[in-house]
This record gives sequence, C-alpha cells and structure tokens, in this order.
Amino acid sequence: MSVFFKLKSSQNSLLPLLCLAMIFLASCASHRKAKVQEAKIDKVITTARSYTGTPYKYGGTTRAGMDCSGLLLNAFRSIDFTLPRTSEAQSKLGKEVKLQEVKPGDLVFFATGKKKRKITHVGLVTEKKAKDNIKFIHASSSLGVIEANLLADYYKKSFRLARRIIEP
Repeated sequence: MSVFFKLKSSQNSLLPLLCLAMIFLASCASHRKAKVQEAKIDKVITTARSYTGTPYKYGGTTRAGMDCSGLLLNAFRSIDFTLPRTSEAQSKLGKEVKLQEVKPGDLVFFATGKKKRKITHVGLVTEKKAKDNIKFIHASSSLGVIEANLLADYYKKSFRLARRIIEP
C-alpha cells in the first residue's frame, strides 16, 4: 500500500514538469509556424517588388505588362498559393482586417470606378512604418508597378477593405 502512495506521490511531483514541457513544446511549434508564415510573407513581398517598374497592361501577367490582380497572382504563386484572377474574386479570400490593423502581406482593395462599392483594384501591404505611413505595392494604370502610401488622399478615398490570407 505504501508503494502505491509513493508511486502516486512521485507522479504528482512530475505533473508540473510534464505540463511545463508540454507548454514549452507547444510554444516552440507555434513560434516555428510563425517564422514559416513570416518567411512566406517576405517571399511574396520580395517577388512583388521584383516587378517594380513593369508597365501596366489590362489582363497582363508578365514582365511585359501586368495589371493589379496579375501582380498579386504572380507574387503569391512564388509560395505555391493560387489566387483567383480578378481583384473582385481576391477580395473574398481570407479574413477582413481593419485598416488600422493591416500588416505586411495583407491585401488592400479599392473601388476606383464609377460604382463606389465595386472592387476594381488590389494591392499588397509591404511595410507599416507608422499609423499614417503604410506602404503597398500595386499596378497603377498610369505608372505601372509602384509602391505608394495607402493613406495618401487618392487611395484613402477609394479604399474599401483589407484582407489577410496568410496568418502570421
């Protein structure tokens, strides 16, 4: 009988250590997952930036010319993630995030046409330097692939929503 109590007592003393080990291992796995997601986001941004200066071409997906959704299609293809072809369809993916909460890797959507609610343009957040300085890359119809400040008046007026498809 006393052996039973000793065994039980020693098991009880190991329980806190076992719990700590499980928490440590779970946090390591979570940290590893975050690092992998961060690397994916970096690769998407680097790929998108490699197209800087590419001229705008409606429906284009090559360095000879591309549109906004074609830019993101290529950028996400670098991590084997297939996006739909149009900005409207891309706006349905992931989870919506508030403008103040955007992070690098998030997609930002705009209504630049006559219909103020119809998504017609998309970009990719590349940097968040301050609450009033959020950089995004996109294919501008007049300037080609460029990075701009999301909070510049023109973009702020036509901004409609942001979505996160890769969770950090």
